[in-house]
Amino acid sequence: MASLVAADYAVIAVTLIISSGIGVYYWLTGGKQKSTEEYYLADRSMRVAPVAIGLTVSYLSAVSVLGVSSENYVYGTQYAVINLAYGLATPFVAYFYIPVFFKLGTTSTFEYMQKRFGTAARLAASFAFLLQLLLYSGVVLFAPALALEATTGISTTASVIGIGLVCTFYSTIGGIKAVLITDVFQSLLMLIAIIMVIVTAAVNHGGLDRIWEIAQEGSRIEFDNISVDPTVRHTWWSLTFGGFFTYLSLYGGNQVQVQRMLTIGDVGGAQAALWWSWLLTSVMSLSLCFSGLAIYANYHGCDPLTAGRINSNDQLMPLYVMDMLSDYPGVPGLFIAGIFSAGLSTISATVNSLAAVVLEDFIKPVYRVRGKEITQTGSIIVSKLLAIVVGLACIALAFMGRYLGGLLQAALTIFGVVGGPVFGLFTLGMFTELGNQRGAVIGLLASLVFSLWMGFGQPKPPIPRPDVTTSGCNATGYYVNHVESEDFHFDLQHNNDDDSYFYLYRISYMWYCPLGSVISFGVGLFASWISNLILGKEPKELHPDLLTPMKASRVRRRRLKTTT
Repeated sequence: MASLVAADYAVIAVTLIISSGIGVYYWLTGGKQKSTEEYYLADRSMRVAPVAIGLTVSYLSAVSVLGVSSENYVYGTQYAVINLAYGLATPFVAYFYIPVFFKLGTTSTFEYMQKRFGTAARLAASFAFLLQLLLYSGVVLFAPALALEATTGISTTASVIGIGLVCTFYSTIGGIKAVLITDVFQSLLMLIAIIMVIVTAAVNHGGLDRIWEIAQEGSRIEFDNISVDPTVRHTWWSLTFGGFFTYLSLYGGNQVQVQRMLTIGDVGGAQAALWWSWLLTSVMSLSLCFSGLAIYANYHGCDPLTAGRINSNDQLMPLYVMDMLSDYPGVPGLFIAGIFSAGLSTISATVNSLAAVVLEDFIKPVYRVRGKEITQTGSIIVSKLLAIVVGLACIALAFMGRYLGGLLQAALTIFGVVGGPVFGLFTLGMFTELGNQRGAVIGLLASLVFSLWMGFGQPKPPIPRPDVTTSGCNATGYYVNHVESEDFHFDLQHNNDDDSYFYLYRISYMWYCPLGSVISFGVGLFASWISNLILGKEPKELHPDLLTPMKASRVRRRRLKTTT
């Protein structure tokens, strides 16, 4: 396998220095972070464009760059349907959820839980979020390390520590402004990495249409799976409902994304950023899907995993770059920089958001219980110490990433089993007046237990996949370009019929988030009704700002009618 040269290392080093330099710049300029309002919300002065890009790249992390491409290489294009679900979910987030957070003017999204339900609900939701983001950060940080391991031989340990320290550094000293502006720079590197893969494959195989033909011949083109069986991994139903609820959970209550939108001064700007983010995310996601087909066109006659060249399908893209572009010094380094950037953008957002949640939801309330208030200077010092601690925790948890399976499925599993229940809690609060704290906590805990059991319970059946071949490999296990896919037979099996596996463990991971959300909401609503019935209480009067705009308007009209 080819390896990086000095020019490649130079390119990687320069991109990391630029990211760190942006952090230093925002540390030394502006308000110089004299308040948490600037450190966490950029004084609500950010423009739409950088926030839209930040929303995109914090979601499309290194997990997506490596995982979506390998998903389409291995299993085909059915996953691309999820982009339609994101489009359907965007208006729901923009017009039902985001306005509530702007009316409250809070830093932590979980301050909503305090005002709507109470302290117990806030702490339970905050803790669940901490669990979700720390698990996810482990996967995200491990992904770039996979890329390096597959291409340079540098140990995974060195990669994880190096990337983790860089993003912890600029996130800690630069705050949210540094994170968002760095996202813009890093998004360009991500886009360059994707384009490199598609363009080189198109040149080598005679155009984009030929890439598509090879994928069709290999049974990789699939958009028509409409099975209603929940054990089938990807269908129109699982991807539509699963993608819809995943998007809602990420943008309608997740601290990382909501905090970024709150850096804009008005709700209209935040809504515009969200719409632009959906468009950018769709373009990037579909490009990644096609890049998987481009890689397949190159290796359809000699599968690298079967041939023993790599030990994980998530290493396909960096392997392809080294095979095809290693003769051009600096170009593979630019690709690796793109992978690094994808990881850096997500981890930096994680560091900043987790520090904000710990400060606002755990440390400040402790001070208030003691009858004290932490000063602005003290808040900034604590915030930066927290950022360092969170960054180090992300590095430690990254070493668990290797045990979570394929990157894409691991990431969406974490989103679903934790993000779904928390999102159900936000929905209970914003869409109903009946929900109370007892019901909210019971619903959240019941949903978390069920979702974690379903998502991480073992053993799970193996994932069926289209056939691969090594018939086109030469004696050393490398591909031979002239081999054509029509020489081979491919047999695609959609679902696993082995009933020996527990049914709950066979359910597609795309259903985790919808099920978690519905259980959290449904159990929470029922438990609230039962508790009110037993205690003989009426639902308490709520401030309309705590409800989604449509519900708030109805409450105001009802109260106006009552008073008149």
